Amino acid sequence: MRFIKKFIITLFVILLLGAGAAGGRLLWQGYQIYQEVIDGEPLSDKVEEIRSKPKYTPLSQLPDTYKNAVVAVEDKRFYKHGGIDLISTGRAVFINLKEKKLAEGGSSITQQLAKNMYFSQEKTFLRKVAELFVAFELEKNYTKDEILELYVNTIYFGSGYYCVYDAAQGYFEKEPEQMNDYESTLLAGIPNAPSVYALTNRPELAVQRQRTVVECMVEQKYLTREEADRILQEGEQIQQAGQNNE
Repeated sequence: MRFIKKFIITLFVILLLGAGAAGGRLLWQGYQIYQEVIDGEPLSDKVEEIRSKPKYTPLSQLPDTYKNAVVAVEDKRFYKHGGIDLISTGRAVFINLKEKKLAEGGSSITQQLAKNMYFSQEKTFLRKVAELFVAFELEKNYTKDEILELYVNTIYFGSGYYCVYDAAQGYFEKEPEQMNDYESTLLAGIPNAPSVYALTNRPELAVQRQRTVVECMVEQKYLTREEADRILQEGEQIQQAGQNNE
């Protein structure tokens, strides 16, 4: 019953996405694409393929601060919604209709995982619909923690790092579980725009993004104000030390 309810909500969202653009046809074509990718490589096979990679990092080996930071900045209602954050999606739909193009995503962590597993980065209404169907398939078959674990093992962190293990090693020369609070919050902000926030490009922009991450964590009570200030102060000290060494 719960899944049926989610499915009905999905159809409603899809029709909204397709308003003014033949929503019914969009729904059917998106479903066909979903069926093609799932038939080509079943979800369970795709998940096992990801989990079998040598650098796959279980959620239990990630710092709590990192996990909380990812949820806080990427999908604050992740543990409450069924694959689609209707509030974020509604806002995105409004912007998209206003701009008459897919300018805003509003994607949940589950939707981003669906995209990473089966689709390209191309922004089209049709791909978005297919992505929604895959997202619900993920929610039906896997727990939230399993989805989050798969997500951090498939997202891009810039500089050629395609999983949290590679990013922790590449940026900090550490195992993921060894990251401190400063590193955890810094890393959590990068996937939003890897080409912009990669630490090898313009680290000052990554630090600006980190402030957003930390503020989100305070807002959602993952951190106290004092803890947040400590993390940000540590970042300022690191930056100052780097400038002194130049």
